[in-house]
Amino acid sequence: MRILEKNIAVDMGTATTMLFEEGKGVVAREPTVVAVDKFSGKILKIGQDAQKMLGRTPANMAAIHPICAGVISDYEIAARMLRELVNRITSFSLFKPCVLACVPSSITGVEERAVIDAAIEAGARKVYLLETAVATALGAGVDISKPDGHMVIDIGGGTTEIAVVSAGGVVECESIKVAGASFDEAIVRFIRRKHNMLIGLSTAEELKRSIGCVIQRPDVGLEEIKGRSLTNGLPKTVSVSANELIEAFVDPMNCILEAIHTVLERTPPQLVGDLDKNGIIMSGGGSLIYGIDRLIERSTGIRTVVVDDAVSCAAYGAGKMLKHLDGMTDGMMNFYRKRQLKG
Repeated sequence: MRILEKNIAVDMGTATTMLFEEGKGVVAREPTVVAVDKFSGKILKIGQDAQKMLGRTPANMAAIHPICAGVISDYEIAARMLRELVNRITSFSLFKPCVLACVPSSITGVEERAVIDAAIEAGARKVYLLETAVATALGAGVDISKPDGHMVIDIGGGTTEIAVVSAGGVVECESIKVAGASFDEAIVRFIRRKHNMLIGLSTAEELKRSIGCVIQRPDVGLEEIKGRSLTNGLPKTVSVSANELIEAFVDPMNCILEAIHTVLERTPPQLVGDLDKNGIIMSGGGSLIYGIDRLIERSTGIRTVVVDDAVSCAAYGAGKMLKHLDGMTDGMMNFYRKRQLKG
């Protein structure tokens, strides 16, 4: 039985929640979905089990995403899900854990407080906050202590965060609500318009993962999908090509490219020179869409690389910071407010 306290890093994203335990690595990785009973409020399933119920729940149940656009949208459900996950790895510990939580650089003071309160309700003794961009840079092996600029683009489930990191902090950032889910919704709209058929978001996500691309992709053929005909309401099957998805992804991709250029325009000239030397680091599930790194490199002229474990990169980076908690301040950090005052 382990009786010593445990330090845990939490990356609670719109699509996936990960817990990193010091000395062990990522010990929990679950979709950020909770199935609850509508009448009693009781949690029935969390994570993978709850995700399987999306679009398939009976009238008395609801599958809820407690994180929306990178921040807590349903505080009670988020706290209860986090408590369930934390309990899985601290049930044999006599001490409450210290929790390091990843948060967007654009997070407001109210949103910071919600994260801290949720972690404390989940059983944390102390809560520390770390910007996701900094965690991603750490996870990618960047020495963030140096005054050397690095651009990090994290395309998550609900938000895309573009940030320039230097000297241990975020110098400039932009967060937009165009990310992985936006690509799924773009597929649904495209199939409706092009094939006169309605499909679910889960089908769209599967299509995105299998043949999704933003540039020409010769290595894949057609993919069959099933849905409901908008003409007669009957089941319908159509074949979709990868090149069709390029057309579907134009709008969300343009939004991301525009945000990247906005950050570059606001970045101090000296750091822009660093970015040209160091390149752009990409992470998050959305960065796995075929060709997205090459399209960004083509648009900016800056070498762009997707990290090896794009989905878990921030969690691993936050895990590296667990050994430095003694040098960090717990509680509210007011990241966004401090950046406004600095500007």
